[in-house]
Amino acid sequence: MTTDNTVASARVLALLESMTLAEKIGQLGSFWVDQGDDLVAPMAGEMASSTKYDEASKDGIGHLSRVYGTRPVDPIERADWLWTEQRRLRAETRLGIPAIVHEECLTGLAAWKAATFPTPLAWGASFDPYTVEEMARTIGGSMHALGIHQGLAPVLDVIRDARWGRVDECIAEDPYVVGTIGTAYVRGLQDAGIDATLKHFVGYSASRSGRNHAPVSAGPREIADVLLPPFEMAVRDGGARSVMNSYAEIDGMPVAATSEYLTDLLRDAWGFEGVVVSDYFAVRFLETMHGVARDGAEAARLALTAGLDVELPTTDAFGEPLLRLLQDGGIDPSVVDIAVLRVLMQKERLGLLDETFDTPPTEIELDSPAHRAVARRLAEESVVMLANHSVLPLAAPARLAVIGPNADSAEALMGCYSFANHVLAHHPETEIGFEIPTVLDAIRSEFADSDITHVAGCAVEGHDRSAIADAVAAATAADVAVVVVGDRAGLFGRGTVGEGNDVESLELPGVQRELVEAIVATGTPVVMVLLTGRPYSLSWALDSATVPDAVLQAFFPGEEGAPALAGILSGVVNPSGRLPVSLPRSAGAQPYSYLHPTLGGPNEITSASSAPVRPFGFGLSYSSFTHDELTVEQTAPTATSFRVSVRVANTSERAGTDVVQLYARDVHAQVTRPVAQLLGYARVDLEAGQDTIVDFDVPTTRLAFTGRSGHRIVEPGQVELWVGGSCADKETTGSVELVGDEHVVTPEDRRVTVAGARSVVHTG
Repeated sequence: MTTDNTVASARVLALLESMTLAEKIGQLGSFWVDQGDDLVAPMAGEMASSTKYDEASKDGIGHLSRVYGTRPVDPIERADWLWTEQRRLRAETRLGIPAIVHEECLTGLAAWKAATFPTPLAWGASFDPYTVEEMARTIGGSMHALGIHQGLAPVLDVIRDARWGRVDECIAEDPYVVGTIGTAYVRGLQDAGIDATLKHFVGYSASRSGRNHAPVSAGPREIADVLLPPFEMAVRDGGARSVMNSYAEIDGMPVAATSEYLTDLLRDAWGFEGVVVSDYFAVRFLETMHGVARDGAEAARLALTAGLDVELPTTDAFGEPLLRLLQDGGIDPSVVDIAVLRVLMQKERLGLLDETFDTPPTEIELDSPAHRAVARRLAEESVVMLANHSVLPLAAPARLAVIGPNADSAEALMGCYSFANHVLAHHPETEIGFEIPTVLDAIRSEFADSDITHVAGCAVEGHDRSAIADAVAAATAADVAVVVVGDRAGLFGRGTVGEGNDVESLELPGVQRELVEAIVATGTPVVMVLLTGRPYSLSWALDSATVPDAVLQAFFPGEEGAPALAGILSGVVNPSGRLPVSLPRSAGAQPYSYLHPTLGGPNEITSASSAPVRPFGFGLSYSSFTHDELTVEQTAPTATSFRVSVRVANTSERAGTDVVQLYARDVHAQVTRPVAQLLGYARVDLEAGQDTIVDFDVPTTRLAFTGRSGHRIVEPGQVELWVGGSCADKETTGSVELVGDEHVVTPEDRRVTVAGARSVVHTG
């Protein structure tokens, strides 16, 4: 028997043949062992099954949910429990099939004492898929040692609206950057033996007004050309082994019940061979939130028939309601059998059918020097310098004022899905469990000879201005003031950004802008440091008459983020991050993407400008770079590729890293096309005065789009090309004429496109 693209082994087929109905549906469910009164998600209590664990697992169980990641448990003690439990499943259930253990791992393994890495928006700012892959491999190693099999990451949602709270979980507003970096994460995690789970498939980030769970009104062209490519790359090129559905309903159709996405596209068109798991409670949401199912049984039928295999985080609709449905003949048994086969095949591939669980780990280091080294490198690469009016690097100031609500906060360095902000917020009595210096700590270490004064000035949220006067006094007495402002990540109203923390304004939360402006008014040189999970409207800090002397943007840079920032302040580290998302002018300009057509940008027929304050790809350095001698073939057939080369030179007296960005514009097409589109990028290290040639081998399918016919095509015609410091900087230009017939993109073409994504750039 086959499951779409893969033939099941004789062993798995024999297991399926021997199963009772109860044993089959047991493999399609899950149990959240530790879920109790301190719920980490809203509605978890009302959606969770009341069934006791022993009862729920007596016929076997598909998944154990967040064994390490729901409460602060000692990893070694919990591993001993887990090994014992897996042995019990082997010995005391009739078929002896162990459970898959899944955990969150977006910014590192979400478990107590485990390393916390930069948030995905920082991955995008690094433009470095290779370090992201190394990070994921390191995370996967920790997970594998603890008996975990599946990670609920990466998030491949393309940013469409900065007001959405989950922007900090996303990589970029460009699908190519999301796809290449997300695929690198998949490779790293799966190299370590952990199945990656792509989420949220698909459309989640395109919700109306940037509100969580809001309906999506994206048309088929936007879905095909913007939202789907990262998932396709991670499936085809990365070999991702699991996919999680989006909560979204697209044009009235909930993804969890839509076979056009979960089966026709994902499996039939892309050849996906893995398991589709539900986002938490998404099956029952078909009844309670979308209203397309009358009850749990109908929700189970809709989800399974659409192609969703496993219900997480608990067995609800896939439990008793599904059993009754099978007994009453309300669902084709073969639909259930196929889902069970996929789960059994996953367990066989993971080695669970043969694992004896004899020896649990007795020691493990979840925050080793290797963890911290990659965390530091990624943090350093991801900080974006937005402005520098000759104040940075700091020349060892005698008196330094460190001001702001995020200056002495470890939590401000970590994203929403870090264990500290996701779980420990419910356990304030528990220490973080690993070393994470604050920005204040790191500055004191970096500038050990300076007299350092610290004043918070205000809180991240709220309207208390009473401490601003003290901050002004501290800044007035200092040679330089470093003001650290931004976000506090949390969930569902707890914090300023994160899941469920959507906003109507893109002004800095609380009175932080007033704090910064008051410090700037003192006349003391000011460096503003932003620790945020989304881009904020910063016209007042970048384009007004009175601005901070320098502005650094860090997107939740993780446990080594503060030393990375301190190194940039001192000049030990040369900043190289680039904006993975446009810096918005205001909330009123949302939704906005640099991938807009001509009518989506500023023009003379509207008084409301959507132009960003800083464009996608922007970032300054202590070095200076030039790009010239762009060379490209004059013509290229529509069904092949073309080569572009550009000379990059470090024209400064300091070694540095440039992020070379190749952009294109399809001059004339049968449907409107973006005014700029990233074709390729490369991090290039250059010594002072050094230059090099960067070559891009660009498949023409990078320029494919959904034509009027509904098929993805490559059209003949002129394509403008340029390289510069951002999407808006046409420093050196050229063009290529695509010739021949209109080319309809085939599955083989797509595979070539994504296979070339990691190796498209060569330097020499």
